[in-house]
Amino acid sequence: MFYWLFYVKLLRYFSPFNLFRYDTFRTAGASLTALFLCIALGPWLINKLRELSFGQHIREDGPQSHKKKAGTPTMGGILILISIVVPTLLWARLDNPYIWVALFGLVSFGLIGFWDDYTKIAKSRNLGLTARQKLFCQVIAALTVGFFLLLLHARGEYSTSMNIPFFKQFKPDMLIESLLHNYWTYPLAFVGFYAFLAFILVGSSNAVNLTDGLDGLAIGLMIIASGAMTVLSYVSGNAIFSSYLDLSHNAGDSELTIFCAAMVGASLGFLWYNAHPAEVFMGDVGSLALGGGLATVAVLIKQEILLIFIGGVYVVEAVSVILQVGSYKLRGKRIFKMAPIHHHFEALGWPESKIIVRFWIAGLVMALFALTTLKLR
Repeated sequence: MFYWLFYVKLLRYFSPFNLFRYDTFRTAGASLTALFLCIALGPWLINKLRELSFGQHIREDGPQSHKKKAGTPTMGGILILISIVVPTLLWARLDNPYIWVALFGLVSFGLIGFWDDYTKIAKSRNLGLTARQKLFCQVIAALTVGFFLLLLHARGEYSTSMNIPFFKQFKPDMLIESLLHNYWTYPLAFVGFYAFLAFILVGSSNAVNLTDGLDGLAIGLMIIASGAMTVLSYVSGNAIFSSYLDLSHNAGDSELTIFCAAMVGASLGFLWYNAHPAEVFMGDVGSLALGGGLATVAVLIKQEILLIFIGGVYVVEAVSVILQVGSYKLRGKRIFKMAPIHHHFEALGWPESKIIVRFWIAGLVMALFALTTLKLR
């Protein structure tokens, strides 16, 4: 909105409004707006959640030290959503379809999380939607994102090929367009595209959700991941940098830096209240939204594979749960003392604050490694 108002409409009256032309200026503005908006609205929302008795219910089989956290206001992810959506609408170019797809990915997964959180509160226990209900809704949201991407692809505004770390020339096509030339294999192209997309978006949202078990852990890692995605969005949308790094270039990607910067600012603002000991928890409305939004950006800028490294700690957390459940069902034995893996370290006697900071360090190392792969190709 600011771009249209100050650059398009008012530039003729005041030349310094030319600043709103630049992505970098609007990126900084979106990040700062998200940060201050989150910090400003935080006390009001926390008090409102407390008044409504929207308190966290602690899992009975979880660490006993978490019992004291029972009753802490949850669904603070609403604050995160507001602090991302509003700055994005203010600072981004709203004629860019990528912005709307990214916002849809964020909000749709956030609504699923809201439903799950509200169900937990209504039942007064740590069980919301069933696994099948949640998975079904997530898949529908992911398929809808895929539908929007195919519309953009048909208009020549989106490429279905992927960038692969360490390889310049190898760029596999998610849509496998060669299958489109044969009547019998035509449906397989779309099945493969949608299946891959659902795996990325659903996996990312659930990975962030599983990591959200310690004060500030998931949101701190999101600051790192969304910061790395801001850099990737910028270089993908810049013709010079994308050519130099041999990345798939789309000028529309540069506007996603504003969305990603808003995620960084909102995450920083939320960490202000979520740092140990937490005053509020993000709940599923926050974790599912952030995971879905992050994955949507990765798909838009063609960095689906690099997302695995950028969100490396999230991936490890999710894999630890899969291994734990699989091992117990197949062998009747557990691999970890408790899953996700951050609870394993709690069971080993690590202080919560030490686990959080060390996981942040690991997340930062993985994100930096992901960025270095842009040149090591």
